[in-house]
Amino acid sequence: MNLKLGHLEIFVKDPLQSKEFYIDVLGFEHVETQGNKAVWLKMGDGLILLRPGSNSHPSNTYQSANIAMVIYCDDAVKTLQTYKDRGLVIKGDDTGCPVFTDPEGNWFQLVNPAEHPS
Repeated sequence: MNLKLGHLEIFVKDPLQSKEFYIDVLGFEHVETQGNKAVWLKMGDGLILLRPGSNSHPSNTYQSANIAMVIYCDDAVKTLQTYKDRGLVIKGDDTGCPVFTDPEGNWFQLVNPAEHPS
């Protein structure tokens, strides 16, 4: 049996509106919009699908979230400054890496793997 992880689905109130944050702030590429309801985005080899729904269990902190997405970069200082220049608000850090949410409260962490090996 050959298995691999497919894509991540993120439930948001309005995928078309949320798309702007993912593209304009985080730098995702738009792949396709399906029926004006679902939005496919990619970053590197990773695919996400913004789908209509809600974050019914929002968390106030990164550490108490049920799930979080990690964005890898090769220059955390430069990437973080770019994100801030685009309006991103950093909400703290986890193990020295900045954490933030999308407008729906879904958590992200920015990591340079060379500086934080697993």
